Amino acid sequence: MSQVTFYILAENTAGSSEAAVSQFACQLIAKLYRDKHKVFVFTDTQAQAEQIDEILWQFDAKQFVAHNLQGEGPSYGSPVEIGWQAPTNRRSVLVNLSQQVPDFSQQFQQIFDFVPAAEQPKQQARERYKTFRVAGHVLSTSPAEIA
Repeated sequence: MSQVTFYILAENTAGSSEAAVSQFACQLIAKLYRDKHKVFVFTDTQAQAEQIDEILWQFDAKQFVAHNLQGEGPSYGSPVEIGWQAPTNRRSVLVNLSQQVPDFSQQFQQIFDFVPAAEQPKQQARERYKTFRVAGHVLSTSPAEIA
């Protein structure tokens, strides 16, 4: 089964919950890229995927992350692919920015999800946690910090 880590964002995180999750997720994606992982970033919508793409492009040159939106780039995909539909290339790591547990989550060795500070998205994260647990994944939580 997959290892699922839920990162818990601090109550005092600046900005909206969605923006805070996006910023932290992009820092995590950059770390995973530097650690040579093949990553699929799953979003609810194309607009959300484009937002993550834009944040990654804004990183300075030293933190460059080779990435592309689903359906763009080389046919074998770049190390980081961002999409709102099921992935077509094999990857070992899923960064879930969707409000749902993806139907295809079983194919990943490692999954990262997020618990925002705001109450409604926090409740949605709790539901995802329960769904992952029922599916038999190994679960853990961690404060939202990049080591």
